This record gives sequence, C-alpha cells and structure tokens, in this order.
Amino acid sequence: MSAPGQFGGLPKVLLHDHLDGGLRPATILELAAEIGHDLPASDPTSLGDWFVTAASAGSLEQYLDTFSHTVAVMQTVENLRRVAREAAIDLAADGIVYAEQRFAPEQHQQRGLSLQKVVAAIQGGFDEGVADAALHGRTIRIGTILTAMRHADRADEVAALAIANRDKGVVGFDLAGPEAGFLPSRHGSAFGTLRDASFPVTVHAGEAGGLESIAEAVHVAGAQRLGHGVRIMDDIRLLDAGSPGVAARGALGLLAHWIRDRRIPLELCPSSNVQTGAAASIARHPATLLKRLGFAVTISTDNRLQSGTSLTRELTLLAEQADWTLADVCDVTVTAAQHAFLHHDEREELIDRVIIPAFGSDITGRHRA
Repeated sequence: MSAPGQFGGLPKVLLHDHLDGGLRPATILELAAEIGHDLPASDPTSLGDWFVTAASAGSLEQYLDTFSHTVAVMQTVENLRRVAREAAIDLAADGIVYAEQRFAPEQHQQRGLSLQKVVAAIQGGFDEGVADAALHGRTIRIGTILTAMRHADRADEVAALAIANRDKGVVGFDLAGPEAGFLPSRHGSAFGTLRDASFPVTVHAGEAGGLESIAEAVHVAGAQRLGHGVRIMDDIRLLDAGSPGVAARGALGLLAHWIRDRRIPLELCPSSNVQTGAAASIARHPATLLKRLGFAVTISTDNRLQSGTSLTRELTLLAEQADWTLADVCDVTVTAAQHAFLHHDEREELIDRVIIPAFGSDITGRHRA
C-alpha cells in the first residue's frame, strides 16, 4: 500500500460533487443568522459533526433531508456567489485540477431569482474562486452540471437552461433526487432535447434504486456516466470471493456487460455510499472489485459537508481499508479525466500535461485506455 500522505499533493479529477453539499459550516452559520434560519448547532465544529451524523442514518431519503439547511442559505445572488467561490478555493486546496460541480437551479428560487440568475451567480462565484486559487499558486478548472430533480416536473426547463449556457461554463445535465418511484422515463422529453443538442448527460442511478434505475439511465436517458451506479453489483455473481489466496471474480449479467463493454463510467462516492446504505463499508465497497473486473471506475466525494470528506480523504480511506495502491489512484484519476465532460483534446491535455508528470509515465502508461 502506498503511503496515504502521497495523495494530498497529487492532481485529482472530481466528477461528482454537489455545490449545496459542500458548504463550510462557518459560512452556513453566518448566512443562516442573517436570514433567521434555525440550525441544529451553534458552532462550526458541532454543525459539521451534526451534518455527518444526520447523513449517516442509513437511507438516501434521510441523507437528502440534511440539505434543507444548506439550500436555505443559498437563495440570493450574493450568497450563491460566495458559496461557489469558497467551493472553488476549497477544491483547489485539495489538489483538484478539474472539477465538475453540480447543483439544481430550481432549488434556489425561494426569493424570486430566475433560473438564469441562479446559474450566472454561481458561475461568477466559480470564476472568482478559480482566480483566487491562482493567486495562491493553485490551478483548477471547474465545469458546471445543472441538475433537475427527478420528483419535480422541471427537467425540460433545466435541459433548455443547460443548453443555453453551454458556452458559459455549463458542461452537462444531471438527474438527481429520490430514485424510488421516479425513474428517468418520467423526463423523456428532456432527455430527447439533450440528445438532439448533443449535450452530455449523467444520471443518479443505482444508489437507492436497483438495476431498473441503471437500465433506464443508460437506455432511456442516454447517460454517458452513472452517478454512483453501485447497484450494478446486483447483476454480478461473485465467483471465488471467499477462497483464500484467490482474487474475487465475477460472472456478469447483460446489463453489467453493457456498462463495462461501453466504458460507461461509475461515479462512485465511497463514504456517501456507506452513509446511505448503498455499500457496507469502505473495505467492502464495490469500487475495488468493479475496478478489478474492468469497469470504468472513478472516485468522487458526492457531498463533502455531509460526509466530512475531501477527495484526498476518500482515496486515503481506500488505501488504508481496501489496500489501494498509488497505481490504483492513478488509474481512477486517468479514468475520470478520460470521461470528463470536456472535448477530447482538452482531456488529453489534462492527462498529458498535468496527470502524467505528477504520477510518472511508468505508472500512468499502464492505465491509458
């Protein structure tokens, strides 16, 4: 196992991180006081601990309930800009060189902001944060993913909004929220619009929902990536999993073959997956087996506040508890860069000019798919 300390200084690529799940506890306290919003704790440390504990109740629905506090303070242009600026600064400090930040514009209209004003405010904050990071010698690029909530009926609006802002920092569309009873087929017209516009799509699937959720994400929504996708394990029969000295193997079903054969990336978020009950533990998280079986595995944070985490911490946990090596970290970093919602030449430049020099061609070369 490589020393976890090595990971902090390595360049990282983050594909699945929610803006409203990454606020600084101190910022929440300050902004909540300004609007008279009651919080479950009165100091940053206690508030941060509360979010992690509340999000660890064991279900996706209870996990999502914690967002009532973060969304409450993200309803003005000034607050949205601040939260986005701080997110960019914090990600850069963690060694993230490329991040895709996602948020649902429809959740930030309680004080009358239009969808476009929400997007513009957040993009402005990202730009400020990127510039601030550069002043401190850190380089980061941020692409924005606009999320539609699957239990609402505004996916068509959000799809049109994403396409309208594709030259203003928006790189993709996402569908999120409770999976049970809200399959992607509810929003077929939105996905048709996105497909006709050649616009990238990722869909939350296979976290709380099972194989039907994953199948609809790729076959109905046309998702180029899967948000989580942990439940693809339901279509894999383990072989030799308990035999001493024998590496676990798996017999794949048709859907699992489809996902692996077409290199549809899994945006796996270990700590979050454990909190919501999608995975038993970091040590037994499916990321390790799925990577060994040849799936396109990427590692993300999901919600840094609710999980009390960073991408460095997620990779370190995998090293400490699942025996990941520096080569494994290199593998998922290159895979994430290869499947970022960037143009091909931009992805290649990210790998060739940033990732390879940091990891070394002797390690990186083995992972160029």
